[in-house]
Amino acid sequence: MRVDVVTIFPEYLAPLRLSLVGRAREIGVLDLNVHDLREWATDRHRSVDDTPYGGGAGMVMRPDVWGAALDTVVPPGAAPPPRLLVPTPSGRLFDQRVAEELAREPWVVFACGRYEGIDARLVDEAATRMPVDEISLGDYVLTGGDAAVLVILEAVTRLLPGVVGNPESLVEESHSQNGLLEYPVYTKPPSWRGRDVPEILLSGHHANIGRWRRDQALRRTARHRPDLLGRLDPATLDDRDLAVLAELGWSPAPPGG
Repeated sequence: MRVDVVTIFPEYLAPLRLSLVGRAREIGVLDLNVHDLREWATDRHRSVDDTPYGGGAGMVMRPDVWGAALDTVVPPGAAPPPRLLVPTPSGRLFDQRVAEELAREPWVVFACGRYEGIDARLVDEAATRMPVDEISLGDYVLTGGDAAVLVILEAVTRLLPGVVGNPESLVEESHSQNGLLEYPVYTKPPSWRGRDVPEILLSGHHANIGRWRRDQALRRTARHRPDLLGRLDPATLDDRDLAVLAELGWSPAPPGG
């Protein structure tokens, strides 16, 4: 997977040399390139922003500087074109489904905005020659898109083949294909400060352990994220699942309801 990030703070992306993202780069699964937007500024101050038309607080990033940067990073006629991602609070909500979707892309370009954002014409023009998505991490505002890029790339890179040592962990974790939060996990010592590891986990009975973990995932999801239960496909729930959920006061919606 090729990723290009355009930003005015290239050093902000230094953590991408670490952990799983760094490993993905080392093994050649991820080709990551970080570009300084100011390289395309044309004045002696290397300015990338100006005051907004119509008045208002803050500064807006210039479309001519951004346009020149994208023309270089994505040469006209590039085929297939990359997918351009613009982190912004007004964008599409980023979640595990979006991470899985992006992990299938061969080439992604991030445009990291700052200040009051990027001139709206940049997105409109870019959309004429490549797929464009405005992406939001949630209902809050950051000082720039760089932090969002770190989060998005962390979530996406770990889904690439060969990056995570045990692929089964991707299936069992929170927000995975089963749609539930992950069950609680334990390790040595078996007893710590008067708290013991659940006996079932020491039994060696894998079927019972699997069932216990499933029950705990259902209970944890109902307690912390009950909204996720409404997204479950009733066809994926067995009798025990339904019994656990019934204990918690939840029942699947009737067909068409």
